[in-house]
Formats: sequence, structure tokens, C-alpha cells
Amino acid sequence: MPARDTAPTAAAPTQLGRARAGDARALARLISLVENQSPQVRSVIRDLLPHAGGARIIGLTGAPGVGKSTVTGALVGAFRAAGRRVAVLAIDPTSPFTGGALLGDRIRMQDHATDDQVFIRSMASRGHLGGLATAAPQAIRVLDAAGFELIIIETVGVGQDEVEVASYADSVAVLLAPGLGDSVQAAKAGVLEIADLFVVNKADKPDAQQVVRDIRTMLALAERARGDWKPPVIATVATNGPNDKGIAELVTRLEAHWSWLSSSGRLERRRRARAREEITALAVASLRARLDTRCADELADRVAAGALDPFQAADELLARQTG
Repeated sequence: MPARDTAPTAAAPTQLGRARAGDARALARLISLVENQSPQVRSVIRDLLPHAGGARIIGLTGAPGVGKSTVTGALVGAFRAAGRRVAVLAIDPTSPFTGGALLGDRIRMQDHATDDQVFIRSMASRGHLGGLATAAPQAIRVLDAAGFELIIIETVGVGQDEVEVASYADSVAVLLAPGLGDSVQAAKAGVLEIADLFVVNKADKPDAQQVVRDIRTMLALAERARGDWKPPVIATVATNGPNDKGIAELVTRLEAHWSWLSSSGRLERRRRARAREEITALAVASLRARLDTRCADELADRVAAGALDPFQAADELLARQTG
């Protein structure tokens, strides 16, 4: 885990200016402040607000082994070929020893390591359900304010309840691959509703087209209102970069989804919902931090003994905090 930063708050505007000018160290320092929940975070976020709001946020999620990092690298290459400045926030599992990011996706994206218009940061999920680090929304805001046109979020993986990437992204691509079990069941497990695009990676393997057909059949059965976006299914073979099979189509489909979001008014609604989720999560975290643990232990003893039901205990705990 990076060391907790204790520099004066006044340094934040200077760091932001450097980050916007392309100083990767200044940008990394700001994200470390956020990730370590530094007391400076409030002032940092306040200072950068006038500069944020212009970036497109793309979420990539899927089961481990589908090739998320490889597809991410190929997408970065395609966007850079179009002259765009790109940031990647790779949410990794937490190391049980250091508390830091375990996989280190930067190692798997070395093709972009020397490009000063690309910034790649691995963040530890720290056990956070949903595959996203608790500091992810603030880290995204820092990258946005630093002037990146596109921010790609790559999550740990996906399960029935791990769909939080949809809360943070404008466009969500769910990745699948042949040979990893029942693809339709995997897609049904909480991600059908959040997917704006389906990507069947490793399409050169046997049964890849069967996965594509299965997903298309499932989508055909889904109910949609008139004018709703219909998620496309793109087959990719991402092994060498932006010229790989399907990557150009994926970029085109992402552009089409962005245009639909903007023209339909869904972008504003999605971002408003994102802001609501963020402030609710911050309020809950603040309340949890303020809870009297001794009071909670006392109430837990009474619930365990059958002298008090958990609903009454919860009401009493909240009453003691606000009384």
C-alpha cells in the first residue's frame, strides 16, 4: 500500500496543475491521496470539480480468464491511434500481505508504458463487493479533471451481485469467452441488465460462435421499450493490439452507444444516478465510521441472547448516534 500522504492541503492545486500538464507522478500522487483516504481528499475533490465532467467512462467486466486486460490494451491502442488521451483504472484483487493491488495490470499493458498520453493505474479492491475499489469514484474524478478524454475501468471479475461497474460507467462492456462454462448462465447472473455491449473474446477458439448465438438468442427474448438501446454482440480476438479481429467494431459500437446516450437523454440520467449512488455511499460510510462500537457490541449481545430483535437494535443504535 502506498504511504499515506501528509503534505499540506495547499499543494493539491499545484499537483492538479502538474497532472493536467501531463505529469504522471503528480497524477499518481493525487490518486494515492484518494486511495489512502487522506484527510486532504475533500479539498482535493473540491479543487478539481471545475475541471471534471468531460471524460467518457467505459467499464469492462467479466469472469476471470476472458481476457479483459488484453481487450483493454487493444482498446487503448485503438483510441490512441485516433489521437485520444486515455486512462485505465484496473481494479485488482487485494494482496493479503500488503493490502495493495495483487495482479498489476500495468505489467500486461507494457505496449503503452512509454506513451505519455496513457496513464494506467492498478487499484486494490480491498475486498469491496462489486469489483471496484471504494475510492474508485474519486479516482475517476481525478483522472477526468486531469484531462483524459476516455477512462477505461477494468474490474476484478463479475458475479451475481458484482455489477457495480454500471454505477460508474457511461458504457458497460461485458466480456465472455468460450470454454468457461455456460455463457448464457454467466450472462444471466446479474449482468444482462447492465451490459450495453457483449464482447465474446477469444473468438478463434471452438464454440465461440455458439456463445455469440446464445447471447443473441437471450437478447432477442428480452423485453425492451421502443427506442431502447439493443446491446450488440461483438466477437474479438485480442492478442496483438488495435488491429486485432473485432476491436475496430468494438470501438465503433462504443461510439454509437455514446451517441445514443447523448441524443436520448440517458447520459444525463445515468450520471445523475451515479452521483446519487456516490453521495449515498459516502453518507453510509460516514455513519458507519461514527457508530459507537461499544454500543453496537452491547446491542449485539442482547440480539444474540434473544432479548432484542435486530430491527429494534438497529433503531436503537441509530437513535443513540443522532440523539
